[in-house]
Amino acid sequence: MNRERAETLALEALAHVVQDDRLGPAFLDTTGVVPQDLAARAGDVDVMIAILTFLMQDDRRILDFCQATGRQPDEPAQALAALPGGTPVHWT
Repeated sequence: MNRERAETLALEALAHVVQDDRLGPAFLDTTGVVPQDLAARAGDVDVMIAILTFLMQDDRRILDFCQATGRQPDEPAQALAALPGGTPVHWT
């Protein structure tokens, strides 16, 4: 996955999470980002890494995101690995 596709997926993940009444507040609590700053910082690579990491912390989050967006379950990990500073995920 290239960086452009990774950024697109991360923004889709961010939209998915903030629209959810449970996940949105949990993400904000985890990252410390305040809602007023989130829109302005959505394109920051640090926020993209944070949203993908948050998503990948729970299989249900990944599966719900993939079902809602038509993505494959391995795509969030691929996107994370494609972003500068993202941690490559190795599947065994």
